[in-house]
Amino acid sequence: MEQERAYWLAWSQIPGIGAVSLKKIAQHFSSLKEAWTAPAIAFAEIDGLGNKFLTAIQQGRLSFNPEELIALHLEQNPQFWTPADATYPRLLLEIPSPPPLLYYLGQVEPTENQGIKPMIGIVGTRNPTEYGKRWTRKITQALVNHGFGIVSGMAAGIDTIAHHSCLEANGRTIAVLGTGVDIVYPYSNRALYQQLQTQGLIVSEYPAQTQPDRKNFPARNRIIAGLCRAVLIMEAPKRSGALITARFANDFCRDVYVLPGSLDNTQSLGCLALLNSGAHVILSIEHLLEMLGTMPCLDQIPSTPKSIPNLEPELERIYRLINQESVSLDAIVEQTGQDTSKILAALSQLELMDLVYQLPGMRYQIKH
Repeated sequence: MEQERAYWLAWSQIPGIGAVSLKKIAQHFSSLKEAWTAPAIAFAEIDGLGNKFLTAIQQGRLSFNPEELIALHLEQNPQFWTPADATYPRLLLEIPSPPPLLYYLGQVEPTENQGIKPMIGIVGTRNPTEYGKRWTRKITQALVNHGFGIVSGMAAGIDTIAHHSCLEANGRTIAVLGTGVDIVYPYSNRALYQQLQTQGLIVSEYPAQTQPDRKNFPARNRIIAGLCRAVLIMEAPKRSGALITARFANDFCRDVYVLPGSLDNTQSLGCLALLNSGAHVILSIEHLLEMLGTMPCLDQIPSTPKSIPNLEPELERIYRLINQESVSLDAIVEQTGQDTSKILAALSQLELMDLVYQLPGMRYQIKH
């Protein structure tokens, strides 16, 4: 496992090999160590990896020694997870673009990483109105009191209020940064940054000393959405990073909830557009809690998986994917590479065989 971490690092350093491509490579080979020495022709079988990628892979594998690379990397980055680690956040493994390396600073809570403690994303504008501020505080505190953790981006405005309100209610909060975990940005949040280290967690896919860069923040937003069971957009204008988070949440089959606002308030126009696109409206705290209560629970991963029944190869492959946990339809499609229609047909067959059942949100669970 320790050796596999070195290969996740090495692969992530190859130009042009992003999180999506790397997940495909990891799924194609039994390990990334095996992929490191595989012949170039083997990569041609992977959907989406064209000749440009094959050239980059050939050059990259000649440029790095994984064991030497990780030894140097650990000097400045002592704490990070890779998808090869059992402690890597479970919900991030479901998305098409899990960060190859996720750096962290602060207090790790295993139930969060395992997906047992439900985490809710709260994001919004950097310039909220008093209405937005008030409802962010009220909703955050109510969620904490009902056992939810809070995820946000430590940006000014709604993000900062959500983090502070969570900590004031003695809750757990995770800040996802678009910089290295050792960089305070914005600097006005330095006190919050210090508090998060002792009472929460700071994570980022960017290594130490990575400074603020505009292109990093949209990518950061997919991690906020990926870590959460649902995302709340409190206030957001038409052009807002919070709307990017909402789009990722939709792509990842996470529910999106929106605080309704006035047409006269430019900071609410993005929220109103989301409502027009099918997001859930927050009518009250009680209404929100009732809606969140319909989310299926993610139980502790059992140490011994259920035995595999005698199935046809394609059915067995899908059954194995959901043998230990509930899995979204999109995650099954992504991991098998098959058409959605074929996966739905196979899942229907497994349901008729009384082996799996469907949960809300197009998730599937083994029948025990």
